[in-house]
Amino acid sequence: MAFADQLATPFAHILPGQCLHKDTAHVLASTCLRQVLNTSTIDTHTYPIFPQNHYIYYFTTHVMEVNKDSKAQSNAIKSWAEDDRPREKLLLKGRNALSDAELLAIIMGSGSRGESAVSLAKRILTDHQNNWHELAKCEVSELCQYTGIGEAKAISIITALEIGRRRAGQNIKEKVKITSSNTVFEIMNPLLGDLGVEEFWAIYLNQANKVLLKEKISQGGISQTVVDQRRILRKALEKSATAIIIAHNHPSGNLTPSPMDIQITEKIKQSAELMDIKLLDHLIITQTAYYSFADEGKL
Repeated sequence: MAFADQLATPFAHILPGQCLHKDTAHVLASTCLRQVLNTSTIDTHTYPIFPQNHYIYYFTTHVMEVNKDSKAQSNAIKSWAEDDRPREKLLLKGRNALSDAELLAIIMGSGSRGESAVSLAKRILTDHQNNWHELAKCEVSELCQYTGIGEAKAISIITALEIGRRRAGQNIKEKVKITSSNTVFEIMNPLLGDLGVEEFWAIYLNQANKVLLKEKISQGGISQTVVDQRRILRKALEKSATAIIIAHNHPSGNLTPSPMDIQITEKIKQSAELMDIKLLDHLIITQTAYYSFADEGKL
């Protein structure tokens, strides 16, 4: 068997999660040997000995070395169970399930050749009394003393901690509470009152009728816009909203609901009720006034 063929076998499984076709692996193996050894042909008599724990391959424009040492692989985050990987764990269980070390590991992105990101993060935190305030005192040069931490990673860590410091110093903005149709008009008139085309918006509320989010659903012509009720309800579920208010403008200045306005109001109301979400109101807004379906007893 040619030397390139011998090297092709491990090539087919050299990358975690990837499996190369045997012919592709052979080409890669041959190419890398020619590149590394700077020769147009491979002579197994000339080069009969090759390190058993390394396979060198040529990938795009770089010659890279992959260490097949099993101990190093066992330390790599990619070899861990999916439930134990920081990013995957966050997606599966939420941010609160992550330890401080796992959060820091995500910020760093990777560890060093012989140490996983989580292991390195634990070591850094231990050196700083497992206290974010102590770690926040570090300068870039101090963090770069750790093997596996370069300038870019050090800057990422310092930036994340600075964001946390600034967040702690800010007051939480109080959510606006909807108390009447006039409150809705005050919120939506600056967005819709002067427009020359119709726009349809939804306001998502919590149990206390406080605004979680307001979102433009669609935009149309002068006289109408198409409304996707599925998008409204999907977003309501995502935000855990218990109630919604819809609103759109009439550029003509006419506050009278059209048959389409009445129809879409009823469709959204019925669909929302199936999900235990209440449609509280539908406002038609002009530059200076509004029409409320709730105030007019149309809901």
